[in-house]
Amino acid sequence: MASRRSTSKRAAAKRKKSGVKKSRSRAKKAAKHTSKKRNAKVTKPAAKKVAPPERRASRKKPAFNAKTDSANNPNWIAPSWDDEVLLGAHVSIAGGTHHAPPRARAIGATAMQMFTKMANRWAERGCEPDERSAFRSALDVTRVRQTIAHDSYLINLASPDETLRRRSIESFVAELQRCDALGLTFLVSHPGNYIDERASGIRRNADAITEALARAPGETTLCMEITSGSGTAIGSSFEDLAELIELVPEPHRSRLAVCVDTCHAYSAGYDFVDGYDDVWRRFDDVIGMSRLKVMHLNDSKTPFNSKRDRHELIGEGSLGERAFRHIMNDERLARVPKVIETPKGTDPTGTDARMLERLRSYIDRG
Repeated sequence: MASRRSTSKRAAAKRKKSGVKKSRSRAKKAAKHTSKKRNAKVTKPAAKKVAPPERRASRKKPAFNAKTDSANNPNWIAPSWDDEVLLGAHVSIAGGTHHAPPRARAIGATAMQMFTKMANRWAERGCEPDERSAFRSALDVTRVRQTIAHDSYLINLASPDETLRRRSIESFVAELQRCDALGLTFLVSHPGNYIDERASGIRRNADAITEALARAPGETTLCMEITSGSGTAIGSSFEDLAELIELVPEPHRSRLAVCVDTCHAYSAGYDFVDGYDDVWRRFDDVIGMSRLKVMHLNDSKTPFNSKRDRHELIGEGSLGERAFRHIMNDERLARVPKVIETPKGTDPTGTDARMLERLRSYIDRG
């Protein structure tokens, strides 16, 4: 019995000794590994390959740079005008409204559209006699015969929010007053967003227009622009525009007209490509051709009836060349000023001039 116990003790001692050895061995290995890591030569990660500056620049999206605008090129030659065609573009007022006419002249325009203030800000301003004088003097040395303003994008005369609606009315009155002071022929305005219920929104819009026209008398004609049909926007149908006009009482109704934007109308379901004559027949039946005073010529980045407002260069979108050939040769539209609001890229003057020349080339001279 004593012998078994003695053997058992010796075995236990042996196992203990072995365990200690293994533990020491593991500790030594760990220490050795740590020491190797400490003593190892520190190497920096491989530097990330960087493309040469000229290659990096070529990959960046082009941003607008005034220096690239052809208008800043002393050798820029304005395209030849066609005084028989009322055609132009929306031009910048950067530096003051008197800078807009020279920009219209640089693209060979006989009609032009502009803002009278920053379109995405509520800040209002008056129009002093000096500004009018500078603007009219600049306009006199161009061949522009029709002048158009576009109102602020913030205005919503149909809003059910009385605070926003009142602010919109005050801004709209100021817009009309600036147009009158500058002697502009037309003011284009988007009908508002009804938010709650269409009929109520149209009524609020009409009441606001009535108030604004009464408070800002003048010769400027207000053109309600057709919209693309997105969200709760009023004006995506000829019927909407006709109802809005009808709800404005005389004598103010006589100052109301319509602006047809080709991109908006096409996106709203008016097919200028395969149903051109049908569109104008419907317009005449519902509104009357005599109310058509301004057109925005824009191709569309999106398909027919998309309900989206995405402008494209003339002849390069879903409307294509055929629709614009119809428009440029339609005798009913000959006296209607047409302006483009197409993408300008990095060279607004060069791009607009090219688009206007393209539109003129569609005219059948035979």
